[in-house]
Amino acid sequence: MGLQGTDVRFAVIEESREWTEPARRGSDPAMMSVLVEDVEAEARRRLRSCRLQEWRNREFITGRPMPDDIRHFALQVEFAALAISRLSPIPQDFDSDVYWPRQPGC
Repeated sequence: MGLQGTDVRFAVIEESREWTEPARRGSDPAMMSVLVEDVEAEARRRLRSCRLQEWRNREFITGRPMPDDIRHFALQVEFAALAISRLSPIPQDFDSDVYWPRQPGC
């Protein structure tokens, strides 16, 4: 049993980033500009951390609504991503917890 035909990517884990997140472009962090796509990737990472897709699937399959705190968190993350994306320039530390809502249960 092998991984033939499967793309496997390895990366060094820096700070709290997941290995599946692509590294931001550029070699000098002070010189690179942050793109809207970077903010959107951070929002997706935060939504994955609360298993939002699993909650949505459960809601679709069973008809039972997802918990209010999860739904509220997802709305807050989407709002934060929009707000951060509209800043000019987008701060280099946009992925800091200062800009994002606290995950339920934390």
